[in-house]
Amino acid sequence: MAIGIWISLLAYFALMLGIGFYAWRKSTSNSEDYVLGGRNLPPAVAALSAGASDMSGWLLLGLPGALYAAGLVEAWIGIGLFIGALINWIVVAPRLREQTERYDNALTIPAFLANRFPSQATTLRMVSAVIIVVFFAVYTASGLVAGGKLFSSAFDGSYSVGVWLTLGIVLTYTVIGGFLAVSLTDFVQGVIMMLALIIMPAIVLYAGEGGGFAQAGETLSNVDGFTLGWWTPDMTLIGWLSLMAWGLGYFGQPHIIVRFMAVRSVEAVATARNIAMVWMAISLIGAVGVGIFGRAYVERNGISIGDSETIFIFLAESLFPALITGFLYAALLAAIMSTVSSQLLVSSSSLAEDFYKLFVNKDASGSALVTVGRIAVVAVGVVAAFIAGDPDSKVLGLVSNAWAGFGAAFGPLIILSLTWSRMTGAGAVAGLVSGAVTVILWISLGWNSSFLGGPGVYEIIPGFLISMLSIFVVSTVTQGADEFRPIPAE
Repeated sequence: MAIGIWISLLAYFALMLGIGFYAWRKSTSNSEDYVLGGRNLPPAVAALSAGASDMSGWLLLGLPGALYAAGLVEAWIGIGLFIGALINWIVVAPRLREQTERYDNALTIPAFLANRFPSQATTLRMVSAVIIVVFFAVYTASGLVAGGKLFSSAFDGSYSVGVWLTLGIVLTYTVIGGFLAVSLTDFVQGVIMMLALIIMPAIVLYAGEGGGFAQAGETLSNVDGFTLGWWTPDMTLIGWLSLMAWGLGYFGQPHIIVRFMAVRSVEAVATARNIAMVWMAISLIGAVGVGIFGRAYVERNGISIGDSETIFIFLAESLFPALITGFLYAALLAAIMSTVSSQLLVSSSSLAEDFYKLFVNKDASGSALVTVGRIAVVAVGVVAAFIAGDPDSKVLGLVSNAWAGFGAAFGPLIILSLTWSRMTGAGAVAGLVSGAVTVILWISLGWNSSFLGGPGVYEIIPGFLISMLSIFVVSTVTQGADEFRPIPAE
């Protein structure tokens, strides 16, 4: 491998580890520091941390790969996500920041739900902790799959070595520095990702005698199975809704909404929202460009790529000098590591705060919980690495399953717990369980691939609807049980 690539990658690794050690000295003295960074994140850090931990390797591998394979029609996923993220910042972010602090300074989502519905506190903490750990093991595995693909495709190395190497680097700065390290590295990683997604589409569009948009369109118009239109003849309304429904997942992603809890003040949320949405728009447009223009470049030059999800890697090593290629690889690693670290931290904090403290040692000190959290980070990471063992795994497929699981289980629950004062603890449990079970059954029955003889329905749609309905029905039936603490007046 060219020395320039190693220089870029080593500089990136050194920066991530340096941030981890800085955070260790700055903010790991107690559980609130380790889990939420002392609730003192600046708006820009919270914004890019939420965005970077959200997008993962999906942004540079999964989405460009889907667009590369099928065409612009897959961009509906990005549009749905953008709309969902915007509503999430407007509806959930300010309320969650205020209410988690008012409800006994809850440090995790399960703790907030338990404090909000004290009659069902133990059940909510236990069930939500199980859901978080199970689905995050799968979600984290998707990031490790991306790391394995990078290592095997770009470096001609072993896929499994890539998986474990990615995990090792992430574990180092996450275990050492906790939430502050994860958030600061997310900020840097978010900047790197955005720059890469600005540079690559612009270069690819005119590379190899490319004639810009016009020639790319002409080239792609002759590719079988590929469309530049927003709608295809075989696309149904259900298919379109399944793509747009990705946006529903935002309301229930613990690793994203926990950033709302850590912003330094409710007033700072609006600034963070504006920064986050600009970053997201630029990054999504860039990812679309990588997939579309990358396919035009490949077709124009008669090249064949075995795995469409490696188009970013192929373009990085084919079109750029070694130093820039190393930077682009670092961007991909940034996308992967930012999400993996966030997911591991949320899983570990849930195990420490919502399992260990609840069932094992109720009087655990802050330093003891930090230690337990660090052990849990390693344990969840190792499980995820084993799940990621199959080199044929698809990043987008693993992400879609975990995204749906969280979105259906927690999405309606979070929205209604923040906005509906008549919601009860029994309704909360019903929504949490019914959403998760519906998603698991839908996937198990294959209805996300084919439903009633037609196209599949993305599992988040039935899961979200059933969860919402369960909360309304059960809460209405149990209104007289005095099962809830009213929402604090703003």
